[in-house]
Amino acid sequence: MAAILGENEIVSTREFEFSRERVFEAWVNPELLKRWWGPNGFTNTFHEFEIKPGGNWRFTMHGPNGVDYENHNVFEEIVPLERIVLKHMSNPEFRVTAIFEDLDGRARLTFRQLFMDKRTFEAVKAYAAEGNEQNFDRLNLVLQEEG
Repeated sequence: MAAILGENEIVSTREFEFSRERVFEAWVNPELLKRWWGPNGFTNTFHEFEIKPGGNWRFTMHGPNGVDYENHNVFEEIVPLERIVLKHMSNPEFRVTAIFEDLDGRARLTFRQLFMDKRTFEAVKAYAAEGNEQNFDRLNLVLQEEG
């Protein structure tokens, strides 16, 4: 599905042919998460991953162009199988709310990315929405690989 652009927010939704439990697990298991997080061509090195409210998630995204991007997130809310909320502390600042829904054995994932200011949102919305779609594609591949 295409992203919906709101007030400083990108909302992306995808339905997966996998259970909500499996999709949620791919978010909270760092060994799975590092395999799919980010747009096409990116890889990740995780330095810290504390999946709890107030917990830090620090990692380096390695771009296909050889540039490293340091990232720091703080988990704000974890509701097992339902919702993960985190704040991206690095530039650009934004809040992610991931919502997991059960569709009779399949799952719908809604990814809400709310930017802290309009200027940043306007600068990144064109490539961030496509990046989120690539992220979903990569998540689906990891779920397929895991069987």
